[in-house]
Amino acid sequence: MEKKEYHIKYCASLHSAVKNLNSAEWNSAQTALIAEVRPESRGEIPMVKARLMYGKEGIGGAFYVENEIPVCTHLENMSRVWEDSCVEFFVKPGKEKGYFNFEFNCLGHLYASYIIDPEMDENGFKEFIPFEIEDCGAIEVYKSLKETGDKSPLNWSLQFYIPINIIEKYAGAVSVPYKDWECNFYKCADKSANPHWAAWSPVKELNFHAPECFGKLIFEEREN
Repeated sequence: MEKKEYHIKYCASLHSAVKNLNSAEWNSAQTALIAEVRPESRGEIPMVKARLMYGKEGIGGAFYVENEIPVCTHLENMSRVWEDSCVEFFVKPGKEKGYFNFEFNCLGHLYASYIIDPEMDENGFKEFIPFEIEDCGAIEVYKSLKETGDKSPLNWSLQFYIPINIIEKYAGAVSVPYKDWECNFYKCADKSANPHWAAWSPVKELNFHAPECFGKLIFEEREN
């Protein structure tokens, strides 16, 4: 099957634009529909979209979730946020061996790591580096929800900004212009009343840690 492609636009004012979900910059970005729902999902599945932009020093992303009763029980970074209402951006920078998983629950708490070998053994992934807490703090998050607890479906959104120097801290220097990057977008809620798992580029089994299923991330040239 031919790989999906996401064309990421350059934004000269990314660091400020990423905060404003209604900005013209976000409106012009390509939309990725996270609609490849795993059959293990149960109940009503929210509609989820994602967008990306990049700038001189980082990558920004935005998720839009429609019609979900959001759940959040993990209130710290590097906790099990995937059990909550969670959106995820996995990215493989160039020809580096490993990839990053950035997982955000609906209140903006983050789990992130650099995974070199996603094969599992009795201790978890065979080779990976979990993020240090201070590096989680370097990733900016902006979210629409202040709290959860509503019992009726609602819409929520989340934006993030990842500095390139955080990528390089774990994966080493990345070449410019950015080439041969790959990524995937996910939505999950493992411990919700309606557990669900959905992807932009489909996965072959209920396992998001499948870099062979990532789509192509194509960086459009900067405007002069």
